Formats: sequence, C-alpha cells, structure tokens
Amino acid sequence: MKYMDKLKTEIGKVISGKDLEIELMAISLIFNGHILLESVPGTGKTMLAKAFARTINGDFSRIQFTPDVLPSDVTGIRFFNPKNQEFEFHPGPIISNVVLADEINRAAPRTQSSLLEVMEERQVTIDGHTIRLDPPFMVIATQNPAESQQGTFPLPVAQLDRFFMKLKMDYPSREEEKAMLQMYRSGAAPSEVNAIFILDQIINLKKDAGKIILNEPVEAYLLDIVRKTREHADIVLGVSPRGMLALMKASQGKALMKGRNYVIPNDIKEMVPFVLGHRIFLSTEASMTKSPESVLKEVLESVPVPVESGAL
Repeated sequence: MKYMDKLKTEIGKVISGKDLEIELMAISLIFNGHILLESVPGTGKTMLAKAFARTINGDFSRIQFTPDVLPSDVTGIRFFNPKNQEFEFHPGPIISNVVLADEINRAAPRTQSSLLEVMEERQVTIDGHTIRLDPPFMVIATQNPAESQQGTFPLPVAQLDRFFMKLKMDYPSREEEKAMLQMYRSGAAPSEVNAIFILDQIINLKKDAGKIILNEPVEAYLLDIVRKTREHADIVLGVSPRGMLALMKASQGKALMKGRNYVIPNDIKEMVPFVLGHRIFLSTEASMTKSPESVLKEVLESVPVPVESGAL
C-alpha cells in the first residue's frame, strides 16, 4: 500500500523500529478506531502517538492526564459571559480529529468516563447541548502498566472495550537502540514529521476497506474464535459483539494493507492479539499462571482453520 511506505518513512524520522505499530495504527485510523498504547516509561509511546498524529492533515490536540484533571477539562464547558449576558461554549481538547490522551490511567474514574460518549458516538453532550465531531476522529491513549506505579486508576471494562486495539510496546532491539543513538547523538532535534493523509483520503480508504470480502468459511472462522472466548474455562468475560465487529474490520484493514480484496484466515489470526487481548478477562486462578495472550493462543489452536481459497 503506497501510503504505508510514506508513513513509515515520516515516523522513522523521530522513532525507529515501530513498523508493526504504525501499520496497526493506520488500520485503526481508517475505521475511526481508538488505540491504547501500553509500555513501561521511556519506550516512546508519546513520541510515536504524536508523530502518527502529525501525519494526518487535521486538527490535533493533547491531554496530559493527572488525578486533578476534571471532565470539563476534556469535553469543554459552557460559561456565562457577563459582557454580553449570554452563555458561551468553550470547547475542550477532545473536539479534534486526533486526540492524544497521555497517561490516561492517571486520571480519576470520573474523568475517564467523560471519554465514553465521545469515543463511541463521536459526539459530546454538555448541559444538554450535543456537539457532533467531524470524521475522522481518533483517540490515541497511552498508559504505563498499572502494576509499575502507584496512583493509577485501571480502565474499567466498558472503557477498554471502546479501544479498537491495544498495543504493547516492548523495549527496542539492540539495532534499533543503535539507530536511536545515531539519530540523537548530535543533540539536534529530529526532522519535522510531514502530513501524509488528508481527510478525504482517509474517507476513501475506509470505503475501500469496507468492500473487502469475507467469504463464508472465513466468516465462520471469525465467529468460532469469538464464541470460543466465551466458552473457554479460563475466561470469565469473553469478547463482546463490539469486539467481534472490531476483529472483522481489523482483518479487512489487514487485507487492504496486503493489497487483497478479500480476507484470509491468517489476517484474522494476526489481528486477534491486538483486537481481543484487552477484551477478555481471565479467572483469578488462570491469571496467576497465564496471560490473555497465551489463552488467546489456546483459543486459536482449538479452532479449525478453513482452507484458504480467496474470494468466492
């Protein structure tokens, strides 16, 4: 896909070794999906999110979450202007095309919940007045693992389910860190990231992705995976219908990136860890010895893979 090479080149100006994350974020953008980036501090979550946002020729805003951030600091507020004796609306940073929600799990639950409506319905309601957001709209949230620090508020189930994908950023490889040293050792600021996507292009890509075909055996394979998460002995909360639709869309996006007009089983398998990993919850006993990723691997191994035959 021609956009991906340009996208990776631009973001590569400021951070290296994140080709997979960039591709997954592009798929999410096409479907107006939201991304949750998780990693220990200092691995480039915020830098990657900012660089990706800059490749989109639209409005960008950033919210630095702390425990004292209020819901009105996110959505905006209506206030009385004594000069003209009227109420006026001051928009919050959430009214944008791409919103970077930095360290989202440092915000109190009340503030986290202020994102629920806008992430799902692409609208904000303030004092009975509803403001609809123009597409595309995407939230890129970052968080450090809850167990790595005190004073965090883990995202509730309803909030997690609204994220299209969750990406865990590992430490870079030795070669990637060597490239990082060479990039920054002169002390000069990295090159400015240029816009790759214009809003009309994103809309057209979404239309193209929506035409990607799932033939009947592949559709059945996807459904079997989702239903298996609800039947697995180690899973107490399986994938929701919202998660099922997200997996379908992500698989269509993966096929689009590969230049195909149909989904193959491998597209679904590759998307499962990123789309479903944060949507399943293990029993107390299972969580002591297993991770959601390892349980999802068991799910995939238990579901027969249909023979790949292309679009029918």
